[in-house]
Amino acid sequence: MADRKMRLHDGKKGSALAVRVTPRASRNEIVEVMPDGTIKVRIAAPPADHEANTALVEFLAEILGVAKSRLDIVAGTTGRDKLITVLDMDVETAHSRIVAHLS
Repeated sequence: MADRKMRLHDGKKGSALAVRVTPRASRNEIVEVMPDGTIKVRIAAPPADHEANTALVEFLAEILGVAKSRLDIVAGTTGRDKLITVLDMDVETAHSRIVAHLS
């Protein structure tokens, strides 16, 4: 998957995040921002019954400081690679909050 070209980008009403999820981790955490811009996240919840997706949205809402209703998984609901929209937040703000959480 080295040829993927996903990046944070501005949309009409917010931004989009490319996320790679590892479920069943020991805790919820942002691991790194990969060279292609994808955010690598570990989630404690299992993937069954969309528990990992729900936990991912809750975790990212907390990190970004937005309501869960402002986040939506628009692609990749059944896979590890997801595209998540963040309404009413520009790319610079989203990026700075994610990087601040890494430090």
